[in-house]
Amino acid sequence: MQTEQEIFESADERIKSNRMADVTIKVTDPSGNPISNAEVKIQQTKHAFLFGCNIFQLGQYKDDKMNETYESEFSALLNYATLPFYWSGFEREKDKPNYERLDWMARRCQELNITTKGHPLVWHETVPAWAPTDLTVLEDRLSNRVKDIVKHYAGLVDIWDVINEATVSARFDNPVGRWVKKFGDDVCVGLALDWANSANPKATLLVNDFNISPSYEKQLEKLKSANKPFHAIGIQSHMHKGTWTFQRAWEVCETYKRFGVPLHFTELTVLSGHLKIDDDWHKYHQDWDSTTEGEKSQLEYVEKFYRLLFSHQAVSAITWWDFMDGGWQGAPAGLVRKDLSPKPIYEKLMQMIKGEWWTQTTGRTDANGEFSFCGFLGTYNVIVQDLSKSFTLSKDDNYWQVKV
Repeated sequence: MQTEQEIFESADERIKSNRMADVTIKVTDPSGNPISNAEVKIQQTKHAFLFGCNIFQLGQYKDDKMNETYESEFSALLNYATLPFYWSGFEREKDKPNYERLDWMARRCQELNITTKGHPLVWHETVPAWAPTDLTVLEDRLSNRVKDIVKHYAGLVDIWDVINEATVSARFDNPVGRWVKKFGDDVCVGLALDWANSANPKATLLVNDFNISPSYEKQLEKLKSANKPFHAIGIQSHMHKGTWTFQRAWEVCETYKRFGVPLHFTELTVLSGHLKIDDDWHKYHQDWDSTTEGEKSQLEYVEKFYRLLFSHQAVSAITWWDFMDGGWQGAPAGLVRKDLSPKPIYEKLMQMIKGEWWTQTTGRTDANGEFSFCGFLGTYNVIVQDLSKSFTLSKDDNYWQVKV
């Protein structure tokens, strides 16, 4: 195991290797003749890496100004949003799914250039009271739910947490828990993945769990052996009772990279207030507040945690949980406070994501009409004279041609 010092000593080198690429721009006239000494402006518009958060509060404030602030702060920093598809909330009454709210949220995110993910399609903790108790009927109902939702949102929401925390589902005495207990978590996860894949073969499908243990590894091994369509592994990292060591975070990345698919840190929580280590830490606490010292500790830890994850080749997404204080469990875990004023961690992540890890540059073409630069992977606008063209910088062939 690497020491903390060893992990961070090589972090910047890994970031350059894993998150950046060289590109050459060729500027020509309409006939294809190179134009020398042409000014070229490079403006990055979006990261390829997914920096996200759940966006459950989008449009939910009673005050219009709060809604505007929430939206602007979120979209200024982040390019990825998790939308709520919890069964008990999405379909409170049988056969009456609430597509209207999620349609609006997904479209608004698209307008803001934010990539969306749906969460979760199957989960034992959000089973509506009317859910069938007959397991054959239940399975049919779940199949239809997954297929209908994934098909409905194809092209608008194309990333899905298909099934949530299935390693522990059998402990729950409800229809979904009993279904998993009877057939086994790997079988039920495999079915859910197949349903989602049949509805949208182009979608990116995740399994997602907090139980980062050999049982999760065993489940993934069985899914891989059965050729089930999971395209990324979701790793929850809620830290309400204390932060992970950086060595543990690195070890988790190293352990799960062997499955050969990207790792998504799907639910990251780091507090800026006191820890709840009593038996009822998981219950909602209205008076669980952020503190000045807590915000300092949050800043120091999260800066390193993001740097570690961003540097690891296997990781492709980080989703914070929640954007503002007082969300899940009432915890002081936001990037902003309850009144939406930015915390130090918000400002630091802005400096990193849209500063240190963001590419904007200007140069001039050489005698061959070419200009080269090294940039962070993502989308770009290239401006030459009055012409602006969009390109995607990836690890593949990066030779962009601009005719002016």
